Amino acid sequence: MALEQLDLFPRTALSVSALTQYLRTLLESDDLLQDVWVQGEISNLSRPTSGHIYFTLKDEYAALRCVIWRAQAQRLRVALQNGLAIEAHGYISLYERDGQYQLYVDALRLAGEGLLFQEFLRLKARLEAEGLFEPTRKRPIPAFPQRIGLVTSPTGAALQDMLNIIRQRYPLVEIVLAPVSVQGEEAASEVVRAIADLNQRERPSLIIVARGGGSLEDLWAFNDERVVRAIAASQAPIITGIGHETDFTLADFAADLRAPTPSAAAMLATPDGAELQHKVRQLERRLASALEARVQEEKHRLLLLRQRLERASPLRRVREDRQRLDYLSTWAAHHITSALRLRRLHLQGLQARLESLNPRAVLARGYAILQRPDGQTVQRVHQAAAGEILHAHLADGYLSTRVESLHPHPPPPPEGGTHA
Repeated sequence: MALEQLDLFPRTALSVSALTQYLRTLLESDDLLQDVWVQGEISNLSRPTSGHIYFTLKDEYAALRCVIWRAQAQRLRVALQNGLAIEAHGYISLYERDGQYQLYVDALRLAGEGLLFQEFLRLKARLEAEGLFEPTRKRPIPAFPQRIGLVTSPTGAALQDMLNIIRQRYPLVEIVLAPVSVQGEEAASEVVRAIADLNQRERPSLIIVARGGGSLEDLWAFNDERVVRAIAASQAPIITGIGHETDFTLADFAADLRAPTPSAAAMLATPDGAELQHKVRQLERRLASALEARVQEEKHRLLLLRQRLERASPLRRVREDRQRLDYLSTWAAHHITSALRLRRLHLQGLQARLESLNPRAVLARGYAILQRPDGQTVQRVHQAAAGEILHAHLADGYLSTRVESLHPHPPPPPEGGTHA
C-alpha cells in the first residue's frame, strides 16, 4: 500500500553524481565559503609522497577535512603536527568521490595570529595617517657606504649570511654590529636602543635591521610602535630585511628601503665589487684613450706654436733680412754695373761728339781759324777787310796773313729757280 502511494510523487530522480555536482556548485557559489578562515586543532595529519598534506581540523563539537596542495605546502612557514592549534584559510568544496565537503587550504597561521593581524592593521592605519610611511620622507641609500650598522641577533644565521655577502661584494666597508634580541618582550626596546646608539656614537652611512623568518608572533617586535618611530627618526637611512619574502612588518613600511630577506638587504646596501672592477677597467681604458688623444692634441698644438714662434722669432727676421740684403746687394751690383756700363757708353758717345767738335781736331784735318788782332773770329767774308792782318790758327800753331782781296760766294739760287 505504501509503495503504491509512492507513485503519487514524480518518478524522476537525481543520480548520486548529479546531486554531488549540484551540491558542489552550491558550495562554490557561496562567497563566504570561498574566502574563509577556520580555527581548530590538527588531527589525522598525513604527508604522502605526492607532497600534498591531508589533515582534519576539529574542535570539541565538529571536524572538517582539509587539503593543502603541494605548491602551497612548499611555502608553509609553520611546522604542522597533530594537536597544533591553527587558523586555516581557503575555500570549501565537495570531494565528489567520497561525498564529503572539505577545506582546500592556501594559507595558515598559528591560532591567535588573527588578533595580532587585526592589531597590525589598526596600528598600520594610525601610523600611516601620521605620515610615517610617506614615500617623500624616504632617504636615498648611499651608493658607496663607508660604515654599515647591523641591528640583528649575534647568534642568528642572518648575521653570517649578511657578513659573507658584504665581505664578498664590498670588503672596503666597515661593519658595526649592534646585537639585539629579535623576538620576545625585550626585543623592541633593544632594537630602539641599538638604532639610537648607532646614530649617536658610530654615525654609520646606513643601518640594516634584520632577522630571519618566523610567524607573525615571532616578528611582532618589528611591528612595535617604538621600533617604527625609531626607524623613521633615524639620522642614517635604514634598510630592513625581516623574515621571508612574503613577510611584511610595520618596520618595513617605515624603512627607507625594504628588502625581502636579510641576504637581500646586504646586497641592496653594498655595490657589487666585481661590477665596480669592471667599471674601473672600462674607465681605465677610456682614460688611457682620452689621455692619448689629449697628448696627440697637445703635440699638434705645440707644433703649431713652435711654427708660430719660429715665424715670429727675431733670428728668423734676421735671416730673412740677410737673404733680402743678399738679394738687394746682388740686385744693386747688377744694376750699378749696368748703369755704369750705360753711363760709360754714354760718356764715350759724348766724348766722341766732343772730340768731333773739338777745334783742334778740325784744325788737324787741315782747317784753320781766322781771328782779327782783337781776337774776334772771322766767320764771314764781310767781317774782314782787304789789307787787314789776320791770325790763322793751325793744328800746330798760328801764323799771320794779310787779306789781299775779298771774294764772297754768290747767294744760292731761289728754291725751284735757276740763275739768269
